[in-house]
Amino acid sequence: MKLPRIVIAGATSGVGKTSIACSIIYALQKRGFSVQPFKVGPDYIDPGYLSSISKNQTYNLDAWLMGENHLFNSFTSNSQSNISVIEGVMGYYDGFGGDSNYASTHHVASLTKSPVLLVLDASKTSRSIAATALGFLKFHRNSRIAGIILNKIGSKKHELLCKSALGQIKIPIIGVVPKNPLLDMPSRHLGLVSTSESKDLKIQIRKISKIISECFDVDQIIKIAKASADLNKKLKPAHKKTKTTIAVALDTSFNFYYQDNLEALRREGANLKFFSPVKDKIIPKCDGLYIGGGFPEVLGDALEKNQTMKKSIKKLSEDNLPIYAECGGLMYLTKSILSENKKYKMIGLFDAETKMTKKMRLNYTKGKVTVKNTISDKLHDFKGHEFHYSQLDSVASDSRFAYSLEIGEGIKNHQDGLIQDNTLASYGHLYFDSSEYAETFVKNCSNNSRR
Repeated sequence: MKLPRIVIAGATSGVGKTSIACSIIYALQKRGFSVQPFKVGPDYIDPGYLSSISKNQTYNLDAWLMGENHLFNSFTSNSQSNISVIEGVMGYYDGFGGDSNYASTHHVASLTKSPVLLVLDASKTSRSIAATALGFLKFHRNSRIAGIILNKIGSKKHELLCKSALGQIKIPIIGVVPKNPLLDMPSRHLGLVSTSESKDLKIQIRKISKIISECFDVDQIIKIAKASADLNKKLKPAHKKTKTTIAVALDTSFNFYYQDNLEALRREGANLKFFSPVKDKIIPKCDGLYIGGGFPEVLGDALEKNQTMKKSIKKLSEDNLPIYAECGGLMYLTKSILSENKKYKMIGLFDAETKMTKKMRLNYTKGKVTVKNTISDKLHDFKGHEFHYSQLDSVASDSRFAYSLEIGEGIKNHQDGLIQDNTLASYGHLYFDSSEYAETFVKNCSNNSRR
């Protein structure tokens, strides 16, 4: 089946992949195409930018978390639009481990048989840009690179020098984007600022995308996307009858969710009700609770002051309601969050304190589920990832952990997944369809509703 698609890859991180991808989406929409965005890797922030400009939910494509078959199935079943745009991660060939292509953008491009536009930062080079491009073309016997986009061009003379050099290797130049600080996306320690934090940011994304979109050969992009090889399209599995309600925390503090995970819960029979731990006073009537990751430290004061919400969540846990929390959700369930010399009191379900640090913990994880819990009825090996600038201090010596990690730091001594009553909270993030997590969580929530 024909599924027109294009991958936007970068020579390195920070070359402008997200702004380029958003601008290409904008340009395609102006031509009348509907666009389905995807993001390579476990990232939560960049998908918000792609979703904002496309008006469609972004799906992650991560071979480590999902496995190759689940990745392929997710891509083909969710490619419902005229054209799919896949934003890459890091450098094009950067995979898991220094000498591995696994889980790289190239790996995903190969699995989905997608053509690639390579974004090169030309700001500190001219003729040498051709050597960089040639290296990427020749590094792998099938690079899949169909064109080059030059970013941060300093002048017309600079553009001519780069084009002249690239002409020698006969690679199409699909776009030339001038250097302009006004075209830079706002960033923070984990990368770009989350789109959930500001309506003005979404307006800014659109303005930037409109400007950059005029720098592309859109006809050539469409031609390349439509020339993609045929794929065997997978249909989305049927949804089971709704049998339980799960409340999901979603606001400026908690918004790190994989779209596939939310859809997996719905598929297994969950009705999802969203609420805000920052603004709402009560939790929707539910049989289970899901608190994802995010930046609870940013609005620590507001979370601290919402005493009704904190007491309500703690009471639900003590009443044995199934609760699953990841990263920011874990932080929210500890006694406090210390950020920039300010301590904010949190729920206190777990006897531990969260402290923001300057060290980024960004790892794929691998380990074993060693204790049955609210999302897993079986002991098994698993893969996930952790992505945070905090650590837990003063963790009680009698704390119970569900995970033992072979790869990854976790909460303490390579252990992750704190358990309290029917609550599980971890630094690690999981892809639900990599095991029976959604099915088990929904089943436990359903059983709770019948008590």
